[in-house]
Amino acid sequence: MKRVTGIGGIFFHARDHEALRAWYQRHLGIDVQPWGGAAFSWSDDEGHPTGGTTIWSIGAAADAPFAPGRASFMVNYRVADLAALLQALRAEGCEVLDKSDDSEYGKFGWVIDPEGNKVELWEPPQGQ
Repeated sequence: MKRVTGIGGIFFHARDHEALRAWYQRHLGIDVQPWGGAAFSWSDDEGHPTGGTTIWSIGAAADAPFAPGRASFMVNYRVADLAALLQALRAEGCEVLDKSDDSEYGKFGWVIDPEGNKVELWEPPQGQ
């Protein structure tokens, strides 16, 4: 079974998320959108679009978006079969959160790594 097939996004929170977003936009040229992040489109070696994106986003620390994790960041990993992977992780003794989400953006599940970091697993919608 394939497990992680790529990185779907990198999310972190900040005490002053608006100022930090502005810093990244000004100094690193990241096209921060009103929703708080940017979507980087994937391309092949020749620069042709391949149909995927990686999300980069900064949110408010006060919202505690990564609880019960303790880090100020969360990596979203793209996976091929979320249900099978979550089942395998449980069987291997990993701390898999009971909550999952199925939306128009795909299926999401979470596991806590041995350092207490919340890790997001994402199965994109069919065809993406």
